[in-house]
Amino acid sequence: MACGLGVAALLVPARGGADPQGNAALTLGAASVGAEGEFWDHAEFHLGARGDVLFGRSGSTDFGAGPYLEVGTLAFDELQFGGGGSLLLPVDPDFPLVASAGLFGRVGDDEWGLEPGVTGGLFWGTRSYNFHSGYGMAGGVTLGYRYCFGESQETALLLAVHADLAFIGLPFVMLFDLMRGPSSEAAPIER
Repeated sequence: MACGLGVAALLVPARGGADPQGNAALTLGAASVGAEGEFWDHAEFHLGARGDVLFGRSGSTDFGAGPYLEVGTLAFDELQFGGGGSLLLPVDPDFPLVASAGLFGRVGDDEWGLEPGVTGGLFWGTRSYNFHSGYGMAGGVTLGYRYCFGESQETALLLAVHADLAFIGLPFVMLFDLMRGPSSEAAPIER
């Protein structure tokens, strides 16, 4: 009987401690852009937004993997949008690497219209594991590469700062709270 209970206890699935951790960020930087497969033709400004969700982590030293979505522009002359998969490599608990690969589309103000392409990137910086919420803050540097399969054969090598939207929004939250005033719980104690 005891042996049967022991086997049954081993077969019952246990709840894992790993919960999904999402992140949303603004990317701001520069790109080396080339046409017809060339690596360099000119430099352009890059601005984008990126969001991802990593699964499989239960702490800052765990690997994680999951999908990402992004949208961005090069010098406001074109719109790029896409997504793919990310893999967090915990080379350091405080400063992990996140490698990403995926597909994207490019729509420019040129004669080529919508063009598909492939993209890859490497993020290095802080990527916290939040034990109390499903949102993990991140901040660091992103190095990315994009290649279009269309007629332009545009390539772009990106170097950007990855700034967490929650961090960017903190001054606005603070200003809103200051304008609203203290809560009833913060009322002064009468003596």
